[in-house]
Amino acid sequence: MADRVAQLQADGIVKRVIRQVQGPLPEFRDGTKATFHYRTLLSQGEGQDRLLDDSRTHDKPMELIIGKKFKLPVWETVLCTMREGERAEFLCDTKHVLLYPMVSKSLRNIAAGKDPLEGQRHCCGIAQMHEHHSLGYPDLDALQQTPQPLIFDIEMIKVEAPGSYRQDPWAMTDEEKLQAVPLIHEEGNELYRQGKVHEAAAKYYDAIACLKNLQMKEQPGSPDWIELDQKITPLLLNYCQCKLRSQEYYEVLDHCSSILNKYEDNVKAYFKRGKAHAAVWNAAEAQADFAKVLALDPTLEPVVAKELHSLETRLRQKDSEDKVRFRGIFSQ
Repeated sequence: MADRVAQLQADGIVKRVIRQVQGPLPEFRDGTKATFHYRTLLSQGEGQDRLLDDSRTHDKPMELIIGKKFKLPVWETVLCTMREGERAEFLCDTKHVLLYPMVSKSLRNIAAGKDPLEGQRHCCGIAQMHEHHSLGYPDLDALQQTPQPLIFDIEMIKVEAPGSYRQDPWAMTDEEKLQAVPLIHEEGNELYRQGKVHEAAAKYYDAIACLKNLQMKEQPGSPDWIELDQKITPLLLNYCQCKLRSQEYYEVLDHCSSILNKYEDNVKAYFKRGKAHAAVWNAAEAQADFAKVLALDPTLEPVVAKELHSLETRLRQKDSEDKVRFRGIFSQ
């Protein structure tokens, strides 16, 4: 272990153990999965202004597969010096962290439910660093313009040997992604049937991410691109159903509108968008979407009638409450 620490220092990485753990060091063969929490801090500055990222603010810890050529190789280097339960700080020279702004942007996008590859297509990370456009995060823009050494505060949670876990979508080959999508889809369906809406949404999101990754390698509008898009659509509608249950209506509006821009006869997209419009008091838009549902599939008249009745009842109740509220204001 002392040899490893010396090798780190010789390469411009200084390790400081915060919580020591006894026992043998894991083997870290290619394919080993490391699950960990991390905090990234600027080496210069004061107080909270130094903190860039903290994985504990996300839904789950970071996961990295050894040997998968992660965009920030220094993470793999330092993780291979850690035991389960250990916590340590690593001060890394600037040469090791030049790509951190791009990596951080992707991780932040993932945590926010956005496309992790947003703004990163068709050029490598180094090329993007020399482009004069914003990453969308002022602190990352500043770091990209003026690189400096970074400190990674890492807590190793779990180390899993190759073959003992199921790979996350980002770590799969193209063939593995295609094979995994139906399984992930069914897992999402089962979780939804159990009432585990948030967990189901995460599964649908993973399946969509697999297909989106494959789709980005195809020419938009080509037969292969369209075939993948048609596989994405039902998953996205399931995801929207979860978001309806979670009362995240504006996300439903965005996703359903994106579907209808491509497939204007998708009844489910109109119906879910209509429900979302109704929930946020867009009465005219909701009525228009429900009318489109009936035009496309008249057999859904009982379901649509129930939604319209619910909307009208809520509108009357809101109108009555507004009258009482305004009467109180004007009578003062």
